[in-house]
Amino acid sequence: MADHVVYEAKRCLNCKKPLCMTGCPISTQIPTMIQEFLNGGIAKAGEMVFENNPLSIVCSLVCDHDKQCEGHCILGKKGMPVHISSIENYISSTYFDQMKLDREEKKNKRAAVIGSGPAGITISILLAKKGYDVTVFETREKIGGVLRYGIPEFRLPKKILDNYKKKMLELGIKFRPNTTIGGAIGIDDLFRDGYLAIFVGTGVWRPNALHLKGETLGNVHYAIDYLVNPDSFELGDSLAIIGAGNSAMDVARTAIRKGVKEVTIYSHREEIKASVHEVEYAKIDGVNFETCKSTVELTEDGPIMNTVTWDEEGNMEIVEGSAKLYPSQSIIIAISQGPKDKIVSTTKGIDVNRRGLIVTNEQGETSRPGIFASGDVVNGAKTVVEAVYYSKQVAEAMDEYMSNL
Repeated sequence: MADHVVYEAKRCLNCKKPLCMTGCPISTQIPTMIQEFLNGGIAKAGEMVFENNPLSIVCSLVCDHDKQCEGHCILGKKGMPVHISSIENYISSTYFDQMKLDREEKKNKRAAVIGSGPAGITISILLAKKGYDVTVFETREKIGGVLRYGIPEFRLPKKILDNYKKKMLELGIKFRPNTTIGGAIGIDDLFRDGYLAIFVGTGVWRPNALHLKGETLGNVHYAIDYLVNPDSFELGDSLAIIGAGNSAMDVARTAIRKGVKEVTIYSHREEIKASVHEVEYAKIDGVNFETCKSTVELTEDGPIMNTVTWDEEGNMEIVEGSAKLYPSQSIIIAISQGPKDKIVSTTKGIDVNRRGLIVTNEQGETSRPGIFASGDVVNGAKTVVEAVYYSKQVAEAMDEYMSNL
């Protein structure tokens, strides 16, 4: 691994106008990072990257690099781009194990963070470093949110998240696992107990439905539910996956590793929505793909689908008489997800849009003073790096808000 990373780092042209940075949603200083690494300053490079992106290790593994940093590398125009993700992962992993996070003098001001996904982890670390007393409220047993319960182990080892918790504990962050805000404890209880600002980063855990006949049958499941704990599902030997995004790829590759012999992904479009990288890996793992298939009904023997065509204007037409059964023992629906309404339904003054997503301004402020939000619960299902980018801005806004109280 180290030899590969050094070789890739030496391929970097150290461009005066680095397009790789343009492609990075969080503007990681990639050329500077690489040059520091080559000059023996791996600790300095790691510190710089972490300060810019507290989830740099995670992003180095799960970002869509083909569309972001590596996809913009000038060397990729005529050949292979620099494998930036491997370099960042090596630097971040090495630095993370040895880093000591500095904390400013305690402000004796409390902040609550609801949810410990990408946004919640980022907010917690940034506020704790500024001297705030941070408590994280997490519905599940362990931290990570979608990182732990929505991304398979083979893409993101969960030990990384366990190590994050250790670093967060060192910063003085407290955790309330298995605690749902909007149940026994509500937002108003947090304000009552002295929390000056509350961050909501609960993600999107309600699966989007097809609203078709057969969706309640025992062999039909949703992607986000399956990925939380694949071992609790009995899928049989064949699986049909409806939807072709990155979650569908995660489901397909996980199912194969859990013993399903035949997995087919069905897309109603001509193209596959997931990243090229993930599609290639899925094909290598043995996943089959069927495009231009529109679901009509779900049955215990598999989905019934029409074949469709698309014209140049992007309009879909059903091929008459094309409906047929595509046999499979199980069906998993993977067409994204939306937010649950546990918090907003039990709290006055938080505006949501028609999709149930929390409405905020650019600083993450909701319609109720003292309550902030970012991540998927605001923007819908997006990437990890986007959640970190917006959460950095929200942390600054929360700091400013609490400093004036």
